[in-house]
Amino acid sequence: MYLATIASVIRTKNSGPFEITMDVMFRDESTYQRVVDANVLTRGAISSLYDAQGDDILTCMWWEPALAFKATIKRTAPSGSFGDDDVHGSGAHVPLMYLQVPE
Repeated sequence: MYLATIASVIRTKNSGPFEITMDVMFRDESTYQRVVDANVLTRGAISSLYDAQGDDILTCMWWEPALAFKATIKRTAPSGSFGDDDVHGSGAHVPLMYLQVPE
């Protein structure tokens, strides 16, 4: 099952001109806990999905009060600079949508 099937929100956006932040939110505690227990949203998963290595991953955490996961990575190019293909960082969420979550 894809993460997009069970998450209520999957979004990315700029976190300043040099970073992109990702939010994955869930409708209820049982769905949140299911994904936590599946251990599919990890630093390794973010590294693989976004080709982000070591210090490029600034934050990778679960936030239980919001039933959410958050990660922040360094951008490959500053927002709006030559070579940047997503000025707002709003299209970077797509790889997360296709992350497989065991049923």
